Amino acid sequence: MQLTAHTDYALRVLIYLTIHPNKLVTINELAEFFQVSKNHLVKVVHKLGVKGFVRTVRGKGGGICLARQPQDINVGQVIREIEGHFQIAECLNPKKQGSCAIQPQCGLTSLFGKAVQQFLGVLDQAVLSDLITPDAVVDARKTTDGEAG
Repeated sequence: MQLTAHTDYALRVLIYLTIHPNKLVTINELAEFFQVSKNHLVKVVHKLGVKGFVRTVRGKGGGICLARQPQDINVGQVIREIEGHFQIAECLNPKKQGSCAIQPQCGLTSLFGKAVQQFLGVLDQAVLSDLITPDAVVDARKTTDGEAG
């Protein structure tokens, strides 16, 4: 099973925001840090905002920050909200149900469904704060703009 790049970047953004809790982070900062497209990150951050994971502040001095405390953001929920579906095989796509000639005699649909539930169940046991080491948090009040964080 492989998550989309969109979900991967969403998790990276959330982790970065967790590490930098006392500052508004810009899209430019994220794009430079992760060496990814600014345009792609705009879409990721927009979706994170719509889903209530981040708060955005517009204008000069604006940026993004977590909308909730890291211990209140469930990793499984983030992945469900951003990924959208977990159709690891064509037979799990509701639009394709019945299109496979062996589906009535095949147990893959049930097996794959259980596997996806197990996968998500493990992710449901983690919150965002579990994904960083305690010493990873950067206090923006203690750093200067020239320091790496």
